Amino acid sequence: MGRVTLTGSMIRLRNRHFFVLDLFLLPAAAYLAFVLRLDRFWISGWWIECLLFVSLVTLIVPVVFRRAGLYSRYWKYASLEDAALIVGAVAAGTALVAGCYALLAMADVPRFDHIPRSVPFIFFAMALPTAGGPRLLTGLVAAITATPKPQSLAMPTVIIGAGAAGAMTARELRRNAQLGFDVLGFLDDDPAKQHMRVRGVPVLGTCRDLPAIVQQHRVGRVIIAMPTAPGRVIREVVANCKLTGITPKILPGLYELLDGTVHVDQIRDVEIEDLLRREPIQTDLAAVSELLRGKRVLITGAGGSIGSELSRQVFRCRPSDLVLLGHGENSIFSIERELLRNQRNEPPSASEPPRVPATRLHAVIADISHAERIRGVFAAYQPEIVFHAAAHKHVPLMELNPAEAVTNNVLGTRNVLDAAREAGVERFVFVSTDKAVRPANVMGASKRAAELLVHESAREAGSAYMITRFGNVLGSRGSVVLTMKDQIARGGPVTVTHPEMTRFFMTIPEAVQLLLQAAALGHGGEVFVFDMGGPVRILDLAHDLIRLSGLEVGEDIDVIYTGARPGEKLYEELFLPGERYDRTLHEKIFIAANASDQMPVGLALAIDTLAAAAREGDPEEIRRAFRALVPEYQPGSPGAVPPRQPAPVRVITRPASPLVEGGVPRLKVVGDD
Repeated sequence: MGRVTLTGSMIRLRNRHFFVLDLFLLPAAAYLAFVLRLDRFWISGWWIECLLFVSLVTLIVPVVFRRAGLYSRYWKYASLEDAALIVGAVAAGTALVAGCYALLAMADVPRFDHIPRSVPFIFFAMALPTAGGPRLLTGLVAAITATPKPQSLAMPTVIIGAGAAGAMTARELRRNAQLGFDVLGFLDDDPAKQHMRVRGVPVLGTCRDLPAIVQQHRVGRVIIAMPTAPGRVIREVVANCKLTGITPKILPGLYELLDGTVHVDQIRDVEIEDLLRREPIQTDLAAVSELLRGKRVLITGAGGSIGSELSRQVFRCRPSDLVLLGHGENSIFSIERELLRNQRNEPPSASEPPRVPATRLHAVIADISHAERIRGVFAAYQPEIVFHAAAHKHVPLMELNPAEAVTNNVLGTRNVLDAAREAGVERFVFVSTDKAVRPANVMGASKRAAELLVHESAREAGSAYMITRFGNVLGSRGSVVLTMKDQIARGGPVTVTHPEMTRFFMTIPEAVQLLLQAAALGHGGEVFVFDMGGPVRILDLAHDLIRLSGLEVGEDIDVIYTGARPGEKLYEELFLPGERYDRTLHEKIFIAANASDQMPVGLALAIDTLAAAAREGDPEEIRRAFRALVPEYQPGSPGAVPPRQPAPVRVITRPASPLVEGGVPRLKVVGDD
């Protein structure tokens, strides 16, 4: 049956031990119910009735406990949720016992009609401590007997944020004393929390009090536990920490804490994503899960920055099959291993419907430019939903290799669309970019051409084929952030192409959440554009990264201007001229419902002309073909500004939302006074 052991710092009671305890304690509680009802310990004359009631309790209540999950909990970490579960299970068990004996009494089974009606109510009061006491005491004893780390070795720590995440962080740090965090208290700007205690830890003051608190208590570590706080708040806290000379740690944002739980291994250094974080997006997870659960889903480019995160989030929604298609074998191998590892280690969810089969993963190495290979993959796996994220996205490289942009981004998309229509795909989501709007480079023009192909397929298939359009994602491969981090690690200088260069940025998890939300909203032919917040100046990004590295601009690391590269615009746009946009039911997603109305005549012929130019490898012929297909394509000189808009003099780098003027979202530009 196993042993009950007391090992220095904790008591270990396994669930089988609790089962045995229930077999002894629940009958005892039933007997006590008779004792209290009859007001005498020796219940002479009532033994048969008591035995019948005890038998019902012993047969029914443990079964209810098992169905409620009381024998599959780790009681060392018992919480209020677990206590509520115990109350519910005892109540359900008592109700079933009372119902059974009432039915037996109505059926005139001897002796059952003699059992006092108040006994089940008294039993409920007795069963609560007998069932809950041993379980909840296990966690209490473990906490009391935990061996604390010597104070001389523990680092005095302050947690910024006394909300749910802060409380969980304090609890986890106290349970893991070996990590060396001595939690002194919280700092929180909420007036209602001042001079209060959260999980026994005092709130010492507000965030502005940090320098004084650090000096007064000799604080050595600061942890920011505000996963829902916007970047503005995080920047203020980091600035306060800089005054104290402490490099803060942080919990990830809400986009990374998808399950809402906090673990000590999630505490990390502050990154640029935290400083640019926006208000958390309210995602309709139920609609997304309903869309994907039990479906056959295929993701192209599944090993890339967007594709891999898309694979993770789709995987959590329990599709029946998930096809990970990509050209790079190492990246596909990596994401497949990660998902398989998570599948093995993931405990069953209480909110998940029972008997949901595990998702079947299929790793497929294929090049989307090979039409027959793609048709074969679709015929083999018969996907119902497709996310097309595979693309060449590096602007300067595509300027140098325009034939590859055509082959992969345009013809590859056509191949995937053709295969999807033949396989009867119900829903097709194309991942586009803001660079497709009035493109000044080959990459943007190729993505715009791909958008047109999606619109055409939506008409022909009559299915929910749609486009999602957003800007840069922080931390993606080849992104400016990774380039700057590498430059800082090498000692500088950090290169910026132009002092007024701005871009829209999103974190990868945030972009994928919106992408999935758009997939649930679409009916066919729409362009969904994400609210990217305000544009961010690349120069500000460089300064923030340098400071996060503990260095000073101009003293430790220089910033130099190299000049805009071919095909780069000073800033990007999100909507094409003539696109009529509205907000959807989701406040962070716009829809250009009339986007498919702007289809050129003779699209197939124009694509064939473009393909012929790519086969010849003539860059100028490719650009001419793009101009014929995408009239708004303006191959720009370095740093070109889109026509009909003034060049910005000073850009407000982080407004709360895009400014809307005359029905077209624009950057907020401030001229000379």
